[in-house]
Amino acid sequence: MPRLLRSPAAWIALLACVLALAGLGLRGIWDPDEGRYTNVALNMLDSGDWLNPHRNHEVGHWTKPPLTYWVIASSVGVLGHTPFAARLPSALAYLLVVGLAWRTARRVAPGGERIAALAYATMLLPFAASQLITTDPFLAACQALAMHGFVEARFGDRAQARRWLALMWGAFGLAFLTKGPPALLPLLAILGFDLLRADRERHRLFDIVGLGVFVLLALPWYLAVVHGNPGLLHYFIGDEVYNRIATDEFGRHGEWYGWLQVYAPTLLLGTMPWTPALWRWARGLPADLRRWRKPETRAGDAAGLLLALWVLLPLLVFCLARSRLPLYLLPLFLPLSLLVARQWLAEGRRLPHWGWIAGWAALLLGLKFVAATMDTSKDAAAWARAIRDRVPGEIYEVNAIDDLPRYGLHLELGVEVERLSLAPMRDAPRFNPAYDEDLARELAEREPNVVWHTPLKHLPAVRARVEALGYRIEPLGAPYRDRAIFRIVPPAPR
Repeated sequence: MPRLLRSPAAWIALLACVLALAGLGLRGIWDPDEGRYTNVALNMLDSGDWLNPHRNHEVGHWTKPPLTYWVIASSVGVLGHTPFAARLPSALAYLLVVGLAWRTARRVAPGGERIAALAYATMLLPFAASQLITTDPFLAACQALAMHGFVEARFGDRAQARRWLALMWGAFGLAFLTKGPPALLPLLAILGFDLLRADRERHRLFDIVGLGVFVLLALPWYLAVVHGNPGLLHYFIGDEVYNRIATDEFGRHGEWYGWLQVYAPTLLLGTMPWTPALWRWARGLPADLRRWRKPETRAGDAAGLLLALWVLLPLLVFCLARSRLPLYLLPLFLPLSLLVARQWLAEGRRLPHWGWIAGWAALLLGLKFVAATMDTSKDAAAWARAIRDRVPGEIYEVNAIDDLPRYGLHLELGVEVERLSLAPMRDAPRFNPAYDEDLARELAEREPNVVWHTPLKHLPAVRARVEALGYRIEPLGAPYRDRAIFRIVPPAPR
């Protein structure tokens, strides 16, 4: 045991665990993203329907495949309905990538295993993502596992190549269950690498066993839900693939310069404190590209070529696509950490001083605790306290009228959440409509113990509509964050 504690590997593992797990449950669920993913997972857990994602018992939620929901629901089902349990899978996905950074570096940056693992563990974006409930940490972990399989197949024992490629395709299958077609972006780097490094003795990439593993893992869920929900395939292809790539329908920095606004800060700040090493690599990249024109140079620097393709080709696609968010780049931070390791080895640098590492880790943990104490309207735990102060009794449902739904209340209060339109809904899309239903239809259901909220500026129109439907508003205490919180009750008998 003492020898183990003196090992740099043990200290890096311990550091990563502390960064991932310390204070993981201090912060309440933040809407919209954390609340939305947690809400869908809890609906699976509550209903027992693990096939069809739902945002409530009436409306499906088809923006993402189910793997993220399955993992969150499993964690909450085992550990309890807490923010810690909901976030734990993201933290574990981050730890898996830290381990894969170490193992992959053995092949593409021998001697740089410690630097690669430490770089990924302490980069700002991977650390931040490990504290969030989104699909991106799981996608990054699945893609990292897939690329590790490819690296072992191409740089390791050739006798084991077929098994490693089967692992690669299996991991891509899980990635496909996490985010659909974008999960296969690393295949661009794989295909480019194999094309530039032609070697007849290598095992074929598109092997029947590997492809079979991919099909068995990735496709059954899609086939089942498309069969059970006519029109869903058109929605998947049209809205979730084409519109996210070719249009700005989702309002995610679709301007021609949007890639620069989003991805330049993500790369410069998200790779801190290792940004200078990556900057030095980037400055040498043009010379590398000139050298790689020669087949013998590509053969001699195959690892450098693969890592450059692994970063640059998906990044090019992200820049061309018109839906752009910082976390889309999270899967690229594994090859970036490997490039850091190669750069440090080339420069003859040693592992950073542990005092410096401890100081940076303390800063990251400080940011985590600051976030836990922030006064923000995103915090579903604060919303839960405000509602509970006003309604000490049983609450069945919380409805938002022409307002952002607080889906995090499903975990924080154990209630169902719906988003309602004040105006009658006509011709709403079948899949992922903006609203679950309209106010009149919801009132007709006569559900008990329902709490409602709406922006104060909408309250006069809401009151008029409620009274026109034969009901009245009963305020529940003072407004909260410019929202009126109230019940809707039938008029008192005369």
